[in-house]
Amino acid sequence: MIAALRHVRHAPLRTASFTRYSSNITASHGPLTLAIRREDKNRWERRVPLTPEHVERLVDELGANVLVQPSMKRVIPDEKYKEAGAVVQEDISSADIIIGVKEVPIADLVRDKTYMFFSHTYKGQRYNMPLLKSIMDKKIRLVDYELMKDDTGKRLVQFSRFAGYAGMMDGLNGLGHKLLAQGYGSPFMACGMTYMYRCLADARLDLVRTGQVIMDDGLPREFGPMIFVFTGKGNVTKGALHVFKCLPHEWVKPEDLKALVENKNYDNRKVYGCQVDMADYLVRKKGGRFNRSEYLTNPEQYDSIFHEKIAPYATMIVNGIFWDEKFPRLLTKAQIKKLALEDRLRLLQLADISCDIGGSFEFMSHSSTIDAPFFSYEPISGKTHDGIEAKGVTIMSIDNLPTEMPLEASAYFSDALYKQVKRMVQGNFDHPVIQGAMITDENGKLVKRHEGLSELVKQYGQGATVTGHGKVLLLGSGYVSAPLVDYLLRSTHTSVTIASNSAAEAKALSGGRPQAPTAHLDVSDAKSLSKLVSDHDVVVSFVPATLHTTVAQHCIDAKKHLVTASYLNPAMKAFDSRAKQLGLTFINEIGLDPGIDHLTAMKAFDEVKAKGGKITSFVSWCGGLPAPEASNNPLGYKFSWSPRGVLLAGLNSAVFKRDGKIHTIPGEDLMRSSVDVPIYPGFALEGLPNRDSLGYLETYNLGTGEGLQNMFRGTLRYKGYTEMMGAFTELGLLDTKIRSDIKTGMSWADLTASLLGLKKVPQTQSEWTVAVGKTLRPYKLADESGRLDRVMASLNWLKMLSTDHAVQPSPSVLDAFCALLQSKLVYAENERDLVVMHHVFGVEWANGSTNELTSTLIAYGDPNGYSAMAKTVGLPAAMATEMILEGTMRHTGVIAPVYADIYEPMLEKLEREGVKFVEEMR
Repeated sequence: MIAALRHVRHAPLRTASFTRYSSNITASHGPLTLAIRREDKNRWERRVPLTPEHVERLVDELGANVLVQPSMKRVIPDEKYKEAGAVVQEDISSADIIIGVKEVPIADLVRDKTYMFFSHTYKGQRYNMPLLKSIMDKKIRLVDYELMKDDTGKRLVQFSRFAGYAGMMDGLNGLGHKLLAQGYGSPFMACGMTYMYRCLADARLDLVRTGQVIMDDGLPREFGPMIFVFTGKGNVTKGALHVFKCLPHEWVKPEDLKALVENKNYDNRKVYGCQVDMADYLVRKKGGRFNRSEYLTNPEQYDSIFHEKIAPYATMIVNGIFWDEKFPRLLTKAQIKKLALEDRLRLLQLADISCDIGGSFEFMSHSSTIDAPFFSYEPISGKTHDGIEAKGVTIMSIDNLPTEMPLEASAYFSDALYKQVKRMVQGNFDHPVIQGAMITDENGKLVKRHEGLSELVKQYGQGATVTGHGKVLLLGSGYVSAPLVDYLLRSTHTSVTIASNSAAEAKALSGGRPQAPTAHLDVSDAKSLSKLVSDHDVVVSFVPATLHTTVAQHCIDAKKHLVTASYLNPAMKAFDSRAKQLGLTFINEIGLDPGIDHLTAMKAFDEVKAKGGKITSFVSWCGGLPAPEASNNPLGYKFSWSPRGVLLAGLNSAVFKRDGKIHTIPGEDLMRSSVDVPIYPGFALEGLPNRDSLGYLETYNLGTGEGLQNMFRGTLRYKGYTEMMGAFTELGLLDTKIRSDIKTGMSWADLTASLLGLKKVPQTQSEWTVAVGKTLRPYKLADESGRLDRVMASLNWLKMLSTDHAVQPSPSVLDAFCALLQSKLVYAENERDLVVMHHVFGVEWANGSTNELTSTLIAYGDPNGYSAMAKTVGLPAAMATEMILEGTMRHTGVIAPVYADIYEPMLEKLEREGVKFVEEMR
């Protein structure tokens, strides 16, 4: 580990303009160029696949060129790689071989390269089939660390032992807090989470000191002997035992557990350990001795008696075994419930290091996180709760434990990996270890032993699979619905009924898929809607927001969950207590804005808080726009659906805090309040405040907002939009009053003239200009040079001054104007849309220093696929539905997606789908 950071010489920096080589180059042509990518799966991922020590060896021994993507959070600073002779630069596309630790986002994959990382694809993991498909499409050779094995089949590079180290330490931390929650102090309270220690040696030394306290003071006798049960004999368990042995302990055989618990004279100045293997808890159904080979081949011939022989006596179980559906579980929900009802359950803590969701321990419902490492399960009620305070078993199921020991894990991994990297840099891809670890060859084709993945790639390659089972009712078939339907139908166990008032839209959305039946929808038909809701498990409401409360009442009556992408309002919040009583989740604001903005904002808020900082300012911008090249009209805006909602949003009043003062903008003045928003020089953006920003203080746990300089949420448009929309508002084009004269035979010139108060239609352009100018002038918005000319140009472009352009018969001026805009401001073939979201956080740290954190999403639509807006609205709603189906949405009542166990997995899934934020700290 020390060697990984030590360099006795400063190697000269190499330039980035070196020769490109084919991935198939042989050693005789010189070494291939290697790149180490920046890890970006989550904020905790700080590991590296290769340390500077080994980079230096590649440079010295082979004359290799090594690129390193810069990273401020990497456990080894960029400067150390520079000293080793690497070139630190953002662009690594010139490299032949690109290596990392965790999966590479699909959008970052570079065509015709060799990649090496933990891909989590070779077992046919459905959620990563899109990644494998992209690798194949881009003709990438994929080498997977998990498949690097020696002649005996032993893995050569892995982090498993470090998962064991960290899992044991974190488990002991949880045990200490669990005992405290039950009213008992214990020496385990001194055990920190693994990431709090500088190295493993420090953690073990701390545990030795904890052991000394146990020997001196003892453990609470009320809990009986403190028994730690370890499952398995692999590297995970070996790592956990290496930590456990720092405590004063005595080993107990599985068959002696019962007697130990019943012995009142046990020694409470030590802990007890019991390591169990398959033969200890598996019995043949037809009798006879346990046979390991037979069990692995025919596991259905065996039953597990873990729930009788082991589980009733354990204080803490440390699980380190892999589980597959064909194997019996160690402990089912029914079995642990029975133990609890019989008062035979003394289990306080489960440290599930293997983290197989719903696996060996069926009640382990989801992976936890380093930020929120523990949750509790009540065996009798079957309910799961956040944290440790609740009754039942506390569970630690962090799925990225080695990241808590990034330096030592990296040094260990790099030592094991170096030989293989050196061979690859030399062009030796035929070595047996590398060949055995290859999933796709240099042409991106599956190698022979992995050809069986082709069907899974074909079936699930369009996106991450959904594992939840159930029936979903989608109300509405608008253009944001397609990503939701397609995402949920990736699971063969999920069906989506598409209920719509447009049979043609529903049929097109279904595409004839048997899992996507259609139904006629009339929200006003209570009997029909009630039947639809009752027949499904989760209802997704994409109907107009005014109808959501009607839908919600039907969900309450039928005891069904509800998902919407719309803003929470008092009428919806009124269902909160009833939904909680029924154990229902009514999740709202789970689209783009609101939706993804909450996910990213809460992530930043919680991370700053966890580091001891506080938020001093929050400014959030979001806009759905045409791509710049498609913004070819006076508004710089286009519609894929009815403009009515967008236009009416321009009449909403707004409340926000800016520069320490609260501002209220009446709806009629909203367009006058716009400001320039310089996110990137390439975008000419302006923004205006969006509704009540202060209403989100409570949502975001920001208190009263007294300490905030800014609390602002705004809508983005291209420059010029608010000027034109302000003019249209002044001209009366957003008037919602019912009129009977907007009918067949009326021209737009007729309607515009009536709005201007004219008795007849002007005959010349100058007459129109004078009339329009008089209408605008009282609002004092015509003083800007050229504004009137721009307004006139817009009216002419829209043909609103033409006697030959007919008005579509409508109940109001607004509806007629919507029809006009929908016909004129449309996307042409091959045009794409754009979504921009930009958060700016002001942060003050405990030492008084300050930073500005930005988080930015730029997403373009695909002219041959989903629009950016459809994808960023439909996918979050789909993922929320998925979580409900899977049972991982643990919050009940009327909620928004502001909880870590919602936003963390959802942001990871969105990133897999190409919806990725870029964060910067200034």
